[in-house]
This record gives sequence, C-alpha cells and structure tokens, in this order.
Amino acid sequence: MTLDAFLALLVYAFVTSITPGPNNLMLLASGVNFGLVRTIPHMLGISMGFLVLLLAVGFGLGAVLTAFPALHAGLKIAGGAYLLYLAWKIAMSRSLSSKGETEARPMRFIEAAAFQWVNAKAWVMAITAMAVYSNPGHAFLSVALIAIAFTAVNLPSVSVWAGFGTVLRGFLSDPVRLKWFNIAMGVLLAATLWPMLK
Repeated sequence: MTLDAFLALLVYAFVTSITPGPNNLMLLASGVNFGLVRTIPHMLGISMGFLVLLLAVGFGLGAVLTAFPALHAGLKIAGGAYLLYLAWKIAMSRSLSSKGETEARPMRFIEAAAFQWVNAKAWVMAITAMAVYSNPGHAFLSVALIAIAFTAVNLPSVSVWAGFGTVLRGFLSDPVRLKWFNIAMGVLLAATLWPMLK
C-alpha cells in the first residue's frame, strides 16, 4: 500500500468512525446517562468488536455473506430487531445513573463488541474498506494495515461522542430535558435502520 493510499484509508476510517451511526448515538446517550468512566467498556467493546469484524471480513467472511444472501438477510433482520430494542431502552430511560445504581447500566464490553456483528454501518465500513483498500496480491499485509488504520482512528473517534455526552450531563440533569434527549436519541438510533431498509 502506498503512503497516499494509506493516508486516504486513514481519512476514510476517521470519517466513518466519527460520523453519526448506531455506535456513536449510543455512546452519546451513555455519556449523558452514565458518565465517561462507566462508558469506557462500551467504547472499548466497539473498537475491539469492530477490529474483529474487520479482520473477519478481510479474511473472507464478506465473500461468504455475498455467496449466501439468506444468511446476510438473517443478519440484517437480527441486527434491526436488536437495534430497535436498544433504541426503546434509551428512549425510555428517565434518570441519570449514578455509580451505585444497579437498575440501569451502560452497555458492557462484550455486548458492545457483539453488537458490531449486527450493526449495518459497521458491516458497510468493513466491507467497503476491504474492497477499496486491500490488495489481493498482498492480502495479509493489506488487511493488517487496514486493521491498524481503523484501530488508530476508531477509539479516539468514538470517545468524542461519549465525552460530548458527559459534557451534556449537567444540562440534562433536568428530568424534562433528559426525557426529551433520551427520546430523541432513541428515535435517531431507530432511524439509523433506514439505509438498511432501502
């Protein structure tokens, strides 16, 4: 991979990691509702889960899904249903959680990592990165470089959303504002399904 191609890959990784999508909207809501420290496992789960997904796609899983459309459709349906469930939970959240509360909790590392496998945006990012930036003549090296680029960019990018949510905690400590914020986040999260339905 040339330096120009790697820089273009870094830009692609940054743009796709920083723009709104299911992960970033959930991190924004988690930052508001649970604070930055309690959202760290969620952030790490996204980054590690996406890395594993990216490597799997790079080493052939994307071709399997293309060859078996029913498997791809099933993955989309399962992902859509889970995303709607998460949107509902966010929309119905009504109070900021403090560290001692047990009823509400942020997404755990393993849950966030597993969510990448049903996240339509993550699949599009991974398949596009591999289709555009990988080199079949140097498959292992190019997949590794793509993984390095996303790893370097993804965690800082998703951290911005959780941090922004944490900054909003004081403003949203008013129950009415928090209610409408969480409803808006739930609706926006559900709306991320639109591209998948086309």
